[in-house]
Amino acid sequence: MQTSPEGPIREEDALGKAYDARLMRRLLEYLRPYRKQVLGAVLMLIAASGLELVGPGLTKVAIDRAFPGADSTLLALLAGAYALSLVFSAGLEYARTILTTWIGQQVMKDLRGQIFGHLQELDVRYFDRNPVGRLMTRVTSDVEVLNEMFTSGVVTIFGDIFTVVFIMAAMLIMDWRLALVTFTVLPLVAACAWVFRVRVREAYRDIRVRLARINAFLQERISGMEVVQLFRQEEPTRGWFSEINDSYLDAHLRSITYYALFFPVVGLLSSVALALIIWYGGSAALRGAVTLGTIAAFLQYAQRFFRPIQDLSEKYNILQGAMASSERIFRLLDEEPGIVDDGEAARLPTPVRGRIAFEDVWFRYLEPGQEPPDLPEGLEGEGPRREWVLEGVEFTVEPGQRVAIVGPTGEGKTTIINLLMRFYEPQRGRITLDGVDIRDIPLEILRSQMGLVLQDIYLFSGSASKNVRLGREGVSEEDMLEASRRVGVDPLIRRVAGGYDRPLGERGSHLSVGERQLLSFARALAGDPPILLLDEATSSVDSEIEARIEEALEKLMEGRTSLVVAHRLSTIRNADRILVLHHGKIPESGTHEELLEKGGLYARLHRLQFESAASAA
Repeated sequence: MQTSPEGPIREEDALGKAYDARLMRRLLEYLRPYRKQVLGAVLMLIAASGLELVGPGLTKVAIDRAFPGADSTLLALLAGAYALSLVFSAGLEYARTILTTWIGQQVMKDLRGQIFGHLQELDVRYFDRNPVGRLMTRVTSDVEVLNEMFTSGVVTIFGDIFTVVFIMAAMLIMDWRLALVTFTVLPLVAACAWVFRVRVREAYRDIRVRLARINAFLQERISGMEVVQLFRQEEPTRGWFSEINDSYLDAHLRSITYYALFFPVVGLLSSVALALIIWYGGSAALRGAVTLGTIAAFLQYAQRFFRPIQDLSEKYNILQGAMASSERIFRLLDEEPGIVDDGEAARLPTPVRGRIAFEDVWFRYLEPGQEPPDLPEGLEGEGPRREWVLEGVEFTVEPGQRVAIVGPTGEGKTTIINLLMRFYEPQRGRITLDGVDIRDIPLEILRSQMGLVLQDIYLFSGSASKNVRLGREGVSEEDMLEASRRVGVDPLIRRVAGGYDRPLGERGSHLSVGERQLLSFARALAGDPPILLLDEATSSVDSEIEARIEEALEKLMEGRTSLVVAHRLSTIRNADRILVLHHGKIPESGTHEELLEKGGLYARLHRLQFESAASAA
């Protein structure tokens, strides 16, 4: 496996077969909606291939009949016919180029839409193990490679084949002996083409590997530019990129070298064929066995004969790349979503009350293809059980209740939120909403009942209004404004030029951390969900904004079921119940005062946190 500073490059390493009938059949399915246009393009190519025979044939007639007979009328007719064939050929080439390009772009539009739609259906676990840079390559670079195949490969290859066949037939009909002499160089051309394909195959593989390295490296380093600059890693990073960039350049230069050798060699062999025509044909002409017009026609046919052979060898590279790209694309499209709506949709009470129950829930994060370990029964202590993030977790949140989840870092607090949202599925046990197993509730309905605010806020580059509404049909402009006012972000947005219509920049870069957090609150609350899920939602804001958020939340949580994951214990003192998560279990549960009186884990965490805050002050 190849490696790079950003890790192994897996899918780009293997190109597979140069031609895979299974993949080609799947690719050709995308042409089915445009089969009439494809048929038209093929007919144009056949007609253009036939026109390739006109010029040499007219030349033969001119030399053998018009010139010896001084027939100016015939010569004028031949010249006019030749000019007309050139006009028709140019018109067909123009129409064919427009049509095949249109077909290619339509297919690419359909394919990009299918890939993007499929990506949105995949579960979070898929994105955990697949870098963004690699997925971007699928939607952009790999799709563009297929575009080149559809516009310059699949259809136009018929034109090259028809041209070769038509010219061979015309040469054999005109003079089979001279034709066989011309074809004597074909074994050498075939050998050169074979060597060229092998070398270009290796070079193309190297190019794809290095391009994937560049994409992954750039995506990671640009996203983490603040860290690069903070730790003064500009020079080492520049050096790593220079190595990858030089390697990419070397691969391209090697590919160019093969092209620079192949085409002159084929040109040389075509010149040898022309020399053979002149030598053999001239000797035959001196004996009166062949006319000068036949020799002239053969010279033109030979020139036109080797051109599509060169094109076919070049199209091998296009086909090679298309097979590799299509294999990666279809591997993505064949990826089954890990979270699906099973069976018939269960009916939730109307309106949703918001009662949440975790019943003997066991969960661990798995690698692709990894089977979960056996569930331990009756074991005490940690031991092998620490393979699990959650171990038989059970709790209930009643409608309208505010429940907080606390515990040391890495104990599975966020995992509980992820399971409730069905970003992941538990290996055992079940989670219910109003008594209905959430696996029986359609994802769209389930997630529409919940407003989620994460610690790591993601905002899109559009306006504040679009980020709050997110195109949801049930969220009006008034709902958006009301939610913004209730969380206190409204005056912060209105104070800048453009207000709610001002673009926020990538990931909300024009806003402060606190403003982004407040805006995410407005986004979660704009749909008026019966359930609020807050995952470390105030950990990145200062005390003033935190106080403003807490004041807004006090009102907003009224009448809603609220599940709050908190690191700062000061933010959850007023919770109706606090669950303490430790080693995948809930050893303690109660109100703030009850847990302090117990003097257990919560009391210890509380003491450590406030002693740390006091010493820092």
